[in-house]
Amino acid sequence: MKSSVIKALQHLSKKPEDLFVKVLEHGSMSVELYKPVEVDLQTPHLQDELYVIISGYGEFLNDGVRTPFQQGNVLFVKAGVEHRFENFTPDFATWVIFYGPDGGE
Repeated sequence: MKSSVIKALQHLSKKPEDLFVKVLEHGSMSVELYKPVEVDLQTPHLQDELYVIISGYGEFLNDGVRTPFQQGNVLFVKAGVEHRFENFTPDFATWVIFYGPDGGE
């Protein structure tokens, strides 16, 4: 299995209303490219997740803790935890990797 940032961004450019595209899936794991526009309206997810920042920078709110982020950072969120990206640059994009059982590990 293989995907690329270029391929995922091309998919999103064809449907500007889409903020994410799933690119890989196996067992409980799925990988998406997520590119919100101006505001991140996420709600908590059922699985644990990792974000690998592709481009841009801003602030990440994770369970009430605000942390700056930039390209190349990896962020972890436990299942069910309130989180979102804030004050991010227009070029912001991230891989999202969901894994494990519902409720987290």
